[in-house]
Amino acid sequence: MYTEQDINLLNLKGISKEQIESQLENFKKGFPFLEIVSAARVGSGILKVDNNEEKNYLKKWDEFLQSNKTVTKFVPASGAASRMFKDLFSFYYSDEKVPTTNFVKTFFQRIHEFSFFSALDNICTELYDQTIDQLCTQDRYKDVLKALLSDEGKNYANKPKGLLLFHRYPEGNRTPAGEHLTEGVFYAKNADNIVNIHFTVSEEHLEMFELLIAARRLNYELKLNTKFNVSFSIQKSSTDTIAVDINNEPFREEDGTLLFRPGGHGALIENLNDINSDVIFIKNIDNVVPDRLKESEAHYKKLLAGVLVTMQERAHDYLEILDSGDFNSEDLNEMLSFTKNELNIQSSTEFASDDDLKKYLKQKLDRPFRVCGMVKNEGEPGGGPFIVKNSDGTASPQILESSQINKDDKNSMDLFNNGSHFNPVDVVCGVKCYQNNKFNLTKYVDSTTGFISNKSKDGKELKALELPGLWNGAMSNWNTIFVEVPVSTFNPVKTVNDLLRPEHQ
Repeated sequence: MYTEQDINLLNLKGISKEQIESQLENFKKGFPFLEIVSAARVGSGILKVDNNEEKNYLKKWDEFLQSNKTVTKFVPASGAASRMFKDLFSFYYSDEKVPTTNFVKTFFQRIHEFSFFSALDNICTELYDQTIDQLCTQDRYKDVLKALLSDEGKNYANKPKGLLLFHRYPEGNRTPAGEHLTEGVFYAKNADNIVNIHFTVSEEHLEMFELLIAARRLNYELKLNTKFNVSFSIQKSSTDTIAVDINNEPFREEDGTLLFRPGGHGALIENLNDINSDVIFIKNIDNVVPDRLKESEAHYKKLLAGVLVTMQERAHDYLEILDSGDFNSEDLNEMLSFTKNELNIQSSTEFASDDDLKKYLKQKLDRPFRVCGMVKNEGEPGGGPFIVKNSDGTASPQILESSQINKDDKNSMDLFNNGSHFNPVDVVCGVKCYQNNKFNLTKYVDSTTGFISNKSKDGKELKALELPGLWNGAMSNWNTIFVEVPVSTFNPVKTVNDLLRPEHQ
């Protein structure tokens, strides 16, 4: 089945034949849908912190930062910005000479409000000897877009989103990468005034990120009295997945080469696993705000982190007791109550003995922890918090996407559609065990939660396989706590016109 060329490619990528066979089997069998027990709500799967508790959690986090523990901000930043400009491209390639859609009209009517305006205006002057205003007066809107999007100008269509200018400042406008560095000072700076931040980037963009950080880091450090320890990684080629044709046979290029595709953001569990920290914050590259809003947003990051270290500390204390052997049935019942009421793990198992209960408790407590901020659902697309049935018969909090739900199952769809909260990807992770050793995070992935999508290549249909999502199936076997946070903490930039929203001005 495999040619010498195939074997060489597999070796180059670090992919085994066993992995390929497993992926081909997934294409043939498909992935099982997840069974929703209930939508997570405040008081039933989602923690709403009152003012008194909030003070305790914030204090707990401040104390943690002053300890010898390590904290890292982990920012997935490999996405290209091209999708931000989809509506502008539609106009650019149309036969229309002037904007007709509300989106494109708004873009040009308010173009002076974008932080990239001055730089774009200079490029237009260089390319056409005309300012943006002069070009628009002459209905040369597409020349402006060419200066913004093509490699002759700003080349924004081909740059990563993390390197576009998002926000204005007197001392110089700032990219999302710069905003993440600045943001880290508010909640991730340790006792030595160090902020650790890690970006996952595409290989073709790595040098661009390195150059930007090298050029700006010293200014940030002087202004913020902080030392930044910045690192990068790229998605490992060993996490690529094979593509198949409509008959579930390996898809081959015209020259006979096997076609592999990136495994989706779930592949980043490998990158996350390589971070040697006690606590790791995860936040998407485009969810940033200007400095005037950072203190308020950081308040809730510290709250989530305080909940994490508090709950994880309790679990670690219980695990030490279990290992010591110095406990009784009352102690075990207290621990079981913690798993039920604090960690929201539901089990219908009747334990025949204290020894059986001890084994169960060790299995559930001795795992990575994550605390996920959840905002009230206001119609945003994407996943949300649910209580889901696990393969071992228990049920626990999980973040689900619509692709994981059986669309033909009315009950599941009703539960999914009636979820009260939305996942903004605001996660704080505790990745070390109670003996202070790092968990191997790849052991806690639910491999049955990937999904298959239909694509095409060179006019031929194919199927692509995505690995379990980073905050979905890749963290399925973690202890998960959902905490309600205000929608003001969620400010993504999905289209260029999102930068015109008040929170980005």
